[in-house]
Amino acid sequence: MARERIEHEGRVVAVDKDYISVEIVNKSACASCHAKGVCGASDEAVKVVEIAQDLTTLAADYQIGETVNVVMSPAMGTQAVWLAYVVPLIVLMAAILVFSLCGAGELLMGLGSLGAVALYYLGVFLFRNRISKIFIFSIEKQPE
Repeated sequence: MARERIEHEGRVVAVDKDYISVEIVNKSACASCHAKGVCGASDEAVKVVEIAQDLTTLAADYQIGETVNVVMSPAMGTQAVWLAYVVPLIVLMAAILVFSLCGAGELLMGLGSLGAVALYYLGVFLFRNRISKIFIFSIEKQPE
């Protein structure tokens, strides 16, 4: 059975005229373990997602501190994986191949390949506003 949507629980941290900001705590599998304080293997990351207001997400409907669900389609998750992992891997491998065919030494090959990946991520950073229009999140109240 295919999942129709990806959903994360979050807490509203800010509401303004254009966006509702929701804080999502991303936990590893062992974050709920009672021994996580001494383990060091557990990790927990806090991310803030800004959800643009539209007719279905009006600021008046949400208050700071309210627990909500942030929803996105699985297709957007796949696109994010491609942008963050697959394309940089292809850039890295292509750069290694090009430097290798040019007869560059190992140091130059490694540094040049890392530089190519850094340029890719710089491009993603510079076009983040355009890319953010592709990834549309929605918000919904949690069922009572």
